[in-house]
Amino acid sequence: MSYDSNILNKLRLAEISDFDGVELIPLGAQEIDDSKLGKLSDELPILPIRNIILFPGMVIPITVGRQKSVRLVKKAYKGDRTIGVLTQANPTKDEPTTDDLYKVGTVAHILKMIVMPGGSTTIIVQGRKRFEVQSYIKQEPHLLAKVSYIEESFPTKLNRENKALVASLKESAMRILQLNPEIPREAQIAIDNIESPSFLIHFLSSNINVELPEKQALLEDLDGIQQAQKLLEAMMKDIQMLELKRDIQSKASFDIDQQQRDYYLRQQIKVLQEELGVDTPEKDLDTFRAKGANKKWGKEIGEHFSKELNKLQRTNSMSAEYPMLSNYIELMIDLPWNQYTKDNFDLKKAQKILDNDHFGLEKVKERIIEYLAVLKMKGNMKAPILCLYGPPGVGKTSLGKSVAKALGRKYVRMALGGLHDEAEIRGHRKTYIGAMPGKVIQNIKKAGSSNPVFILDEIDKVGADHRGDPSSALLEVLDPEQNNAFTDNYLEVDYDLSKVMFIATANSLDTIHPALRDRMEIIEISGYTMEEKVQIAKKHLAPKQKEEHGLTNKDLTITDQAIQKVIEGYTRESGVRKLEQQLGKLVRKITKSIAMEEEYPKSLKSEDVVKLLGTEVFDKDLYETNDTAGVVTGLAWTSVGGDILFIESSLSRGKGSLTLSGQLGDVMKESAMAALSYLRANADELGIDYRIFDHYNLHIHVPAGAVPKDGPSAGITMTTSIASALTQRKVKSNLAMTGEITLRGKVLPVGGIREKILAAKRAGIKEIILCYKNRKDIEEINPTYISDLTFHYVDHVDEVLEIALMKEKVKKAINFVFPEEPQLHKVAM
Repeated sequence: MSYDSNILNKLRLAEISDFDGVELIPLGAQEIDDSKLGKLSDELPILPIRNIILFPGMVIPITVGRQKSVRLVKKAYKGDRTIGVLTQANPTKDEPTTDDLYKVGTVAHILKMIVMPGGSTTIIVQGRKRFEVQSYIKQEPHLLAKVSYIEESFPTKLNRENKALVASLKESAMRILQLNPEIPREAQIAIDNIESPSFLIHFLSSNINVELPEKQALLEDLDGIQQAQKLLEAMMKDIQMLELKRDIQSKASFDIDQQQRDYYLRQQIKVLQEELGVDTPEKDLDTFRAKGANKKWGKEIGEHFSKELNKLQRTNSMSAEYPMLSNYIELMIDLPWNQYTKDNFDLKKAQKILDNDHFGLEKVKERIIEYLAVLKMKGNMKAPILCLYGPPGVGKTSLGKSVAKALGRKYVRMALGGLHDEAEIRGHRKTYIGAMPGKVIQNIKKAGSSNPVFILDEIDKVGADHRGDPSSALLEVLDPEQNNAFTDNYLEVDYDLSKVMFIATANSLDTIHPALRDRMEIIEISGYTMEEKVQIAKKHLAPKQKEEHGLTNKDLTITDQAIQKVIEGYTRESGVRKLEQQLGKLVRKITKSIAMEEEYPKSLKSEDVVKLLGTEVFDKDLYETNDTAGVVTGLAWTSVGGDILFIESSLSRGKGSLTLSGQLGDVMKESAMAALSYLRANADELGIDYRIFDHYNLHIHVPAGAVPKDGPSAGITMTTSIASALTQRKVKSNLAMTGEITLRGKVLPVGGIREKILAAKRAGIKEIILCYKNRKDIEEINPTYISDLTFHYVDHVDEVLEIALMKEKVKKAINFVFPEEPQLHKVAM
């Protein structure tokens, strides 16, 4: 069944009177006299309806559409005209089952049945009494249910609380009538004339503006007082919604008047500002125009500035676009167009500044002085784009400040670590809300000159995601052929970055975009030697820490031995960052002793370091003796500097298998295989019994098994280790080596030589074997640091074995035993 809300209009009395023989029935509500109801049967025919709830006393029209329902209505109309009306819980179902109907409904008396001109049947019913379905007796030809009736439970004698509740219901109803002009005024008369509280509740429940399930809940509530309280709560919500709707309509009307009022007020404010001398938009425009006239920009940029200024002049100062245009013009004025600081061409002074601020780093200093020299001779050249590459803590970032100081330029730094958004480099379009220029332009503005020293820190840690690739955006910034016309999305005009000295820093080159890496001049900064670290600590780190903690040289001196103890026992790094932290810890402990008036050593020695810092964290890698065959010292590179490692080879009886252990990578495993293949192929020349390869198993192990190891530089070390095990000859004492090997026995150069040499020196190594092509790396190290080391430069592995293996065999040499080979007898034919 469906309830058509328009049926009320269709069935108005004036229209119904047009039908012959139609009895005039008032639609709405009629209070029921229980004495006239008569006895109701326990079995009721059920009429399903949807989208409406019938309450007792209410008179409503219902349009009947289903054939089953039409037959039921016609049958009932001919009989006692009594039916049970139940509402569908799911109104979308055309053929509802018993499960689709609510259990509580209303007994209805059919007052009139009308066949409409379109063929549909409409009945006008009046609710009589609530009932609850106990069970369904049958479903054909229509629903027939066994029911129990619900008596009204609102008290007949009202106490003070009940009277107040009924009065609140009437007042709320009157308030709704006032707020909703669509409800006819006659409804107020109807409410005033209702005397029965139960009927009042049903009348208001039927007409309240709530969802269908909420109306059904009101119908199902057996407690009259509780039903009235729920109804009052729903009415109060309706009142709040109607009041809010009225306020919104009132405000909309007020806003139209407000705009006109605001216009007149703005005109008055403008006049007052002029009288008081306060800056007005016109005055701001004059200020922008005057500042723009003094800028040293080109013709095209000047024209663009004038165009934007004219646009600002035409824009209402109260509009949202005005501050956006004003901010853009302020940025153009604040940028240092063609403004440059004067470079310091006193090369000796520049060299002195660099030397005072940083110890070592000769390549970088030399490159900066070369740039200054060319600039001094030529007067104009494009700034170099340098990339300082090296391990953490070697002073890459702080070097930028020293370079700016030496050149007499401004210094700015931009951290690129974790940068994912391309707009951070190029900026956003200024039409976006909250748009800003990119960090490049922002830092140029901050510097106040167009030729600062610009540090791009951690360029190897730039990321990329759905917002773009900042590395690609940096290609234009760092290309000397393009950055004279860098375009920022916010600025929209070209800006010359060719005079900016970009210095990028990186810990690794692998993660830098290849095209970006190609645009930069890579300068490798390797780790510091022990001697360099001591000098850095004496000249820079220790004085800095003492100053920060309020101490003077009279209060504390730190000896070279103490610094060396800190370096060896408490740090393991290429740079000096951890060294500075440990020195700071030492100084803090001394400061505490002074503050508490305790005794303390004024001159720190190595033994004092252990007392203050506790047990040493790191053990010093020392060379091991050559008493065992097959143990050779190699040199390795790590992210925190160089280190020594031991290659161990041992033989056991078997069938000639090869075992590799120590968490070796693929490259290192291949080096071991290449070494073994070379020794097999040249066994006779090297004095190795070929039978060993078939009757003894070879096991190669690299200690520190939990640490992954890889790389080709252990090639000659493994070859020497295997050869020593096969021949049982001693390896020369205090000897280390590094180099790659080929199947032909050629020794190839490897990297990280500086770090490896420092590690060998720390371990007490005296002699080192290297590829002859690595001689250039040794020559770059200060000779005073390696004066006590002897280097052997080789080209072939035979030279390595000749230097490394002694004629003398180890004490407990293996006595190789081989099974007798079967003799072959000739048979005469």
